Amino acid sequence: MTPEELARLHAICFTRPRPWNAAEFQALLADPANFLLMRESGFLLGRTILDEAELLTLAIAPEARRRGIGAALLTGFETQAQARGAATAFLEVASDNAAAQALYAGKGWQNAGCRRDYYGGGTDAVVMLKPL
Repeated sequence: MTPEELARLHAICFTRPRPWNAAEFQALLADPANFLLMRESGFLLGRTILDEAELLTLAIAPEARRRGIGAALLTGFETQAQARGAATAFLEVASDNAAAQALYAGKGWQNAGCRRDYYGGGTDAVVMLKPL
């Protein structure tokens, strides 16, 4: 996927606080700490810094959801993060995104805190962690 394609899919999947644009994806992809995993109809962008990994975003086209694509990308993220030396991983997920929280919890991620109004409009982020 090109940065423009990533931005288009991100815009379909995320509206708050705002979707990332092609220039932002281009800059993220230029950073060697970051890595992109792709599947048909979806992608995951992650990063590793020292012994910690962060799942930056996971986007699956609405019509392709609930087919295992997100779970496969999440497994790939964990494998890639470990290969890069990460011992733990974290992510933020919208407090009202029950489907994503269930996906992460099902893969062994645990709630670790809350970032108040992280997404704006009163929507908090649930911080989730997983030892790798």
